[in-house]
Amino acid sequence: VCVCIFAIFAFSTCGSYSGMFKMSVECKNRTESDLSIEVKFEYPFRLHQVYFDATTCKGGSAERLFLVGDYSSSAEFFVTIAVFSFLYSMAALAVYCFILEKYRENCKGAQIDFIVSAVFAFMWLVSSCAWAKGLSDVKTATDPERVITLISACDKPENSCLDVRTETVNSLTPNTSLAPQAFGFINLILWIGNLWFVFKETGWISALSGTYVPSQEKQPAPDSFAQGGYAQQDPYAGSQGGYQPEYGQQGGYNEEGGYSQGYEQQQQQQPTSFSNQM
Repeated sequence: VCVCIFAIFAFSTCGSYSGMFKMSVECKNRTESDLSIEVKFEYPFRLHQVYFDATTCKGGSAERLFLVGDYSSSAEFFVTIAVFSFLYSMAALAVYCFILEKYRENCKGAQIDFIVSAVFAFMWLVSSCAWAKGLSDVKTATDPERVITLISACDKPENSCLDVRTETVNSLTPNTSLAPQAFGFINLILWIGNLWFVFKETGWISALSGTYVPSQEKQPAPDSFAQGGYAQQDPYAGSQGGYQPEYGQQGGYNEEGGYSQGYEQQQQQQPTSFSNQM
């Protein structure tokens, strides 16, 4: 909310910015004097298009003079960043108010928000510095003492040229001229502070520490028991019924002495031993 408010202050104070100053040219021939030359300028500060008419003190028609400089690029860049900052902050506010649960389903939304916020913070820094330089140039170009040097009649010592300053007419008073610049740097501070809160939602801190598990990545369902090993065929249960010695066949398992032969020998020795006992 604060970002929206200060963004409005930034582009409104710069977009509605204007200035005015007055000069007087007193000729040797007082009838040719012009004691109220008024010069007005405003956003976007294309001063080379601002003109005024000044007397020549030669009895002829007045000459048309133009101010020097074009400072629209820095001013328009500042206002553009302020407008887009306001629009994005309004969109983010709508997301937080109406679809916050969907925003928190995964970290992609927070990561995109962090990147965009970082871009806006950088743009606020660039635009505020550019407008500070542009404002300084505008104040220099609209200095009445400098503008007087453009009037040809002021080059003659017999003529008197003065800057007319009143309480209601001032060229870029400090209170009004510093307002857009101040709001620009306030927006810079707000966007930098916003980066920390968005960064905590990205999940990058947990990812760097190795403890982050994406909340929306579902774990694979366990395989059925038929595939998990409980219903697998017994490796000992072969096609012939497993371990089933054939007692009736000679030579069964007789690779090292024979199981069948030993069994038959025991059957043959039992009667003999019984008869010896008798």
